[in-house]
Amino acid sequence: MLIILVFATEDDRDKFEQLFEKYRRLLLHKAYGILRDYSLAEDAVSEAFIRIYRNMNKIDDIASSRTVSFLVTIVKNTALTILGKQKPYLVLDEGVEIEDKDDSLEEKVLSAAVTQDMLKLVDLLSEDLRAPFLLKYAHDLPHKEIAGLLHISENNVTVRIHRAKKKLAEIFREAGYANGKP
Repeated sequence: MLIILVFATEDDRDKFEQLFEKYRRLLLHKAYGILRDYSLAEDAVSEAFIRIYRNMNKIDDIASSRTVSFLVTIVKNTALTILGKQKPYLVLDEGVEIEDKDDSLEEKVLSAAVTQDMLKLVDLLSEDLRAPFLLKYAHDLPHKEIAGLLHISENNVTVRIHRAKKKLAEIFREAGYANGKP
């Protein structure tokens, strides 16, 4: 299938081309990490860039950590959709997918609810701590790649992730997770 993208302005076309050139390999790496199949990963990245095209108005600064997170989230969701068509998954809410094994439905729902609650707590971190933390643990990127994406040193990445963990421990305690509650 041939898809032709029509841009309103030259600037939009240039921005899209820059996004493609700068992040295509990162998105392919993320998609492959989920799908474990190179051709499916390429399909996921192609579909992700179509979705990115449709949401170009949400992207201001190409090099910002917010943009990187946005793009990685799109490709991750696209890859999970492709994966979901291949394996039996239970989809609960907002892209939370749990592999359908022998666990009871109650355990799956509880696990997904706790995951969603914890992600909301991660959102309480400041942007400078949240971005490296999510790139490390949600997107499984190495420190070197995170440093390049955020334009900071690898040492700074390590420090920010350490600070994010300390702050999250505090946030989780305040939310009652350290006391055996929700």
